[in-house]
Amino acid sequence: MRSHRTSTRLFGALLLVAAAGFASVAAAPQDTARPTTTPLGQVVPAPLAVTPGGSGYEITAKTKIRVDGGNPEERRAAEYLARILRPSTGYKLPVTDRAGSDGIRLRISAEPENKVLGNEGYRLVSGRGSLLITSWSGTGIFNGVQTLRQQLPPGVEKRTRQAGPWKVAGGTIKDTPRYTHRGAMLDVSRHFFTVDQVKRYVDQMAMYKINKLHLHLSDDQGWRIAIDSWPRLATYGGSTQVGGGPGGYYTKEQYKEIVAYAGERNLEVIPEIDMPGHTNSALASYADLNCNGVAPPLYTGTEVGFSSLCVPKEITYDFVDDVVREIAELTPGRYIHIGGDEAHSTSHEDYVKFMDRVQPVVAKYGKTVIGWHQLTGAHPAKGAVAQYWGYDKTSQAERDQVVNAAKNGTKLILSPADRAYLDMKYHPQTPLGLAWAGYVEVDRAYDWDPGSYLAGAPADSVLGVEAPLWSETISTSKHIEFMAFPRLPGIAELGWSPASAHDWNAYKVRLAQQGPRWDALGMDYYKSAKVPWPNG
Repeated sequence: MRSHRTSTRLFGALLLVAAAGFASVAAAPQDTARPTTTPLGQVVPAPLAVTPGGSGYEITAKTKIRVDGGNPEERRAAEYLARILRPSTGYKLPVTDRAGSDGIRLRISAEPENKVLGNEGYRLVSGRGSLLITSWSGTGIFNGVQTLRQQLPPGVEKRTRQAGPWKVAGGTIKDTPRYTHRGAMLDVSRHFFTVDQVKRYVDQMAMYKINKLHLHLSDDQGWRIAIDSWPRLATYGGSTQVGGGPGGYYTKEQYKEIVAYAGERNLEVIPEIDMPGHTNSALASYADLNCNGVAPPLYTGTEVGFSSLCVPKEITYDFVDDVVREIAELTPGRYIHIGGDEAHSTSHEDYVKFMDRVQPVVAKYGKTVIGWHQLTGAHPAKGAVAQYWGYDKTSQAERDQVVNAAKNGTKLILSPADRAYLDMKYHPQTPLGLAWAGYVEVDRAYDWDPGSYLAGAPADSVLGVEAPLWSETISTSKHIEFMAFPRLPGIAELGWSPASAHDWNAYKVRLAQQGPRWDALGMDYYKSAKVPWPNG
């Protein structure tokens, strides 16, 4: 997952640099440019097919958002759209189920041309007097709404009334994703992030059709989810964080609030409990989980690989069973992530024994296992998914191990550390982040192909991509935004757009147009010199 960590002393220096230099490196918000009509399909991620033509649709004071009567998914997407558009346009934009051929129309339909685009696909047709988004599902309608949002001027994101006009270029977009898994991971263990901070990031992910929120809920530095059967995990194990801050944890109600909020934006939450390593917060909370029966102190540094659950003890599996059961009850999604990386204090024999015991527990509670790619060194369960975080310096033997598992049926999520890790520095002067996997500028994050990255892995073994954001040096929403943007949209495009659309020179122009939108949203982002941002 992330070896060659910085030391605690270096982390302290990074915090001082961040405090002194972050504001000077982050882009100062620029005025939203005069509204112009965005050419049809010039959005991120790039759509599957675009056919420009006609005069297009303009939102006016008379516009209504029409849905079919009695369809809650249509209405949910319509109300979401209305909440975005009303403050900036100043228009009422009533949501109505009255039939009509005018306005913005959202329609779920089982027509063959919708079915062929799949559950997440949609069609958007913009013409004089009406704009139609149609799909086989509510998920597809929501994705179409995100495309509509980007077709409007950036000022539409403002929370105060703007001048307009609010014109969408004419023509038809047909769109569907390349991969079913397009994720972003947030590490809430090294530094804790509140419910509102997570929600803010969820809203930003949703703009780019990210559909998985992977929450790293436990690590050496903090346990972040309440477990009724083991209450000290949260109350004690969650009481601190990197650098010695107060930490925190989510109550079950707060976790369910995050899950529901993400779900309304078409993101499935994937909870991760990392084990058997990265478990100091649990070991400190309950002495019996240690082989010697002695609880270690809480840990606030950044080293890795020193902790391990006691594999021979039966109480370890009582603990795992209780934790998995309670989290599964809270999580409607398909997956539970069990970590499995950097278990340097666990022998290989014990690691295999542990994974053989734990994977059936996940299945017992109706979930599918995801593990970091070290899981392929054990016996991946049938249907298990391995998340590959290797990079250029990963040994060929380790790569071959992952590829062989893929050939035997293990599915893959690709998160190469020197491409997709959002906590890697952009360049040596970046005031936040780490550099053990190298420097990852925005073009490097974009310019790779998930379909061919692991040579020899079957094409159908790749479920998609995910961009992890580890939080050793990340502690605020501004930090999240600075490290995730502009790189996260590129990872999203790799997961969504067809391989034929993959072209850095074309992408960077579309990416540049996102800058004024981020300014309008009040986001901090890294203004990379690789991108031709408007107005410099």
